[in-house]
Formats: sequence, structure tokens, C-alpha cells
Amino acid sequence: MFKTSLTGNPANVKKLIAILLVVAIAVAAIAYLGQDEPTKVTLHTIERGTVEKTVSNTRAGTVEACRRSKLSMPVGGRVDTLLVDEGDRVEKGQILLSLWNKDRRAMAAQASAQFLSASHRAEQVCVEADNAEREANRLDTLLAKKLASREATELGRTRAHSGRFACQAAHDDEEMAKANLELNNVLLEQSFLRAPFVGIVAEITGEIGEYVTPSPPGVATPPAVDLIDYSCLYVTAPIDEVDAGELRKHLPARISLDAFRGEDFAGTLNRIAPYVLDLEKQARTVEVDVSFDDPEVRERLLVGYSADIDIILETHTDVVRVPTEAVMEDDQVYRYNRTTGTLELISFEAGLSNWNFTEVTDQLHAGDEIVLSLDVPGLADGLEVIPRDD
Repeated sequence: MFKTSLTGNPANVKKLIAILLVVAIAVAAIAYLGQDEPTKVTLHTIERGTVEKTVSNTRAGTVEACRRSKLSMPVGGRVDTLLVDEGDRVEKGQILLSLWNKDRRAMAAQASAQFLSASHRAEQVCVEADNAEREANRLDTLLAKKLASREATELGRTRAHSGRFACQAAHDDEEMAKANLELNNVLLEQSFLRAPFVGIVAEITGEIGEYVTPSPPGVATPPAVDLIDYSCLYVTAPIDEVDAGELRKHLPARISLDAFRGEDFAGTLNRIAPYVLDLEKQARTVEVDVSFDDPEVRERLLVGYSADIDIILETHTDVVRVPTEAVMEDDQVYRYNRTTGTLELISFEAGLSNWNFTEVTDQLHAGDEIVLSLDVPGLADGLEVIPRDD
């Protein structure tokens, strides 16, 4: 009966077909909406490049000068002259400041006059001694010819001996006067502060008229002048003790500074401390010094800058490398297969590695695409993914 009614009524047939079509579309839509959208991942195309094995500092290092002197006066006194300003470049031996020293100048002048007087006195006495020696020789000649008495000859010889001793005593007085002059010159020099080397004045403590005092034993007082030699700069930084065994002097290094972000400076490891520092709540570390290879760098740097170092232990060039952040435990990565649109879990043999790149010696090739975004949940071998347009 039902078949007859359908065939006999075309309008009912069309209505049934429309209902079935709507149901089919609804079922397809539900099925489509029920499917999960493929996971989106960030990919990296593998390239060839350089990979280095490096050792880095555990805490920030500091730019230091090879020579830096916090200069203090050896004696106390009132500042009389201040001959430099902060930032001035000074030469070795240049006077930086002086204390009031009129009394010492007077004492030095007096000692100089005493030395000059003693020199003249010694010259006079020695001339007289020479004359007495010549007179004694003349009398000896006359005595031999029986033209002079023995008494006169012996008296002349005695005067000659006495003259020689007087000449020596005068020279001794001259040496004493010279030593006294040198002593007073040293005391006068103590009132001057001179630069021990060519450098830049970093800081001056004190002004004209202020009283400065030397540092007593065990009590630190501010230095009068802080002098820095910018001709030689280096970075001192701590290295973890577990890495210290691989270090050796003259290894190349790379220096980076917060003040020059994105720029690296070439350096050389020139000192490894012969001891381990054991600081409270800190790992045991070894202090190392890395010098700047380019002497022109000093024109751009300031002593005290914070710095980081990478000491290069070994370098491999033109090798297949992957970003270290894309490598999982057991040296595995997810490679993307563009043909199937799925991931492949690949184990590879790793060579040198650092924070940036890891060397690949097999299984992967330049041009392969690997997943860089390992933080995406649900990554697995065979998973269908979509490359993210980053």
C-alpha cells in the first residue's frame, strides 16, 4: 500500500527525498563538527652551519682594568692644590694634587744650602791638604840634599797627613749634608700625589682646603684619587668547578655586555685561578680572566660594566645542526612529513652541542623540517599537524 501511494503521488516522493537530503546534510555537519582540528606547530628548516662546545660563566662577570690604583697620601695634611678633574687623562709622574708644604720646602732649601756649604768646605780643606802634601815632598827633597832640617821635614810630613784626614772628614760632612738634603726632598715629595702610570682619573675625594689623612692599619679611608689604566681591559667571571677541568690558557672566547646587546667581542682566556671559591649558598666556582683581543675596544667600554663570557673549547664548521631547544631527551626530534602531513619521531646521533645548536651526524639532513614548538600538548609520532604561519 505504501509503495503504491508513493509511486502514485510524485509530490510525496519529492518531499521524502528532501527530508532524506536534509538528514544527510545534518549528519555530515555533525560528523564534521565533531572532528578535532589538526594541531598547529612551528617548524624549523634544518641548515648547515657552525657548532661550538663552550663553557659559560655561572654569574655575571665584570669589566676590569689591568691596572687600577686607589691613590692615597702617605702623610696627612691640608689640600693646597688640586691639578686634575675627574675624567682627565694624566701621564706617568704627573702631579695630581699637593698638600700645604711651605715648611717642608723651607727645610729642603735649608738642607740644600747646608750641602752646598759642606761641598765648598770640603773643596777648601782638600786644596789645603794637597798643598801640605806638596810641601812635605819638597822638604823631603831638601832633606836628602841636606838643605833642610829633619825637624822641619817631619813637621811638614805631619801637616800633610793631617791635611789628608781633614780632607776625608770634610768629604764625610759633605755626604752627611747630601743625605740630609735627600731626606728633606723625600719629605717634601710626600706632600705631592703623582700618577704612577698613564691613566684616567675616575674619582677624586676631597677639595682644596680639606684635610686628608693616610689610612691607618686595618681602617680603610676613601682614596684621594682613583686612577684607571684603560690601555688594558679584561673580564673576570666565575666558572662552575665541573667545567674548570676543560679549561686551558689562550683558548678563544666570546664576550657579551648588557651595554651592547646583540654585539659580541673577541677575547682570549689568559688566567685561571689556582683555587676554588666556596661561597655561601653558591656553587663552587673558579675565577677566570678573559682579555679583549681588540685594543680599540677600550675606547667604548667603562670599567665596571657587567659582562658574560663563552669560552670556546671546540668548533665544528659546515655541519648539519638543529636548534637545541627542538631536541628532546635521548636526542630525539619530531620531523614533519609534508607528503602525509604527519610527524615522525626521529632519533639521531648528536655531536657538539651548546645552548643554541646541536650537531647532527646522522638520520637528519639539511632541508628537513622539524618541530620547534615542543610546548604544544599532544605531540606524538604519526600525529597530523598543520604548520603555523609564523
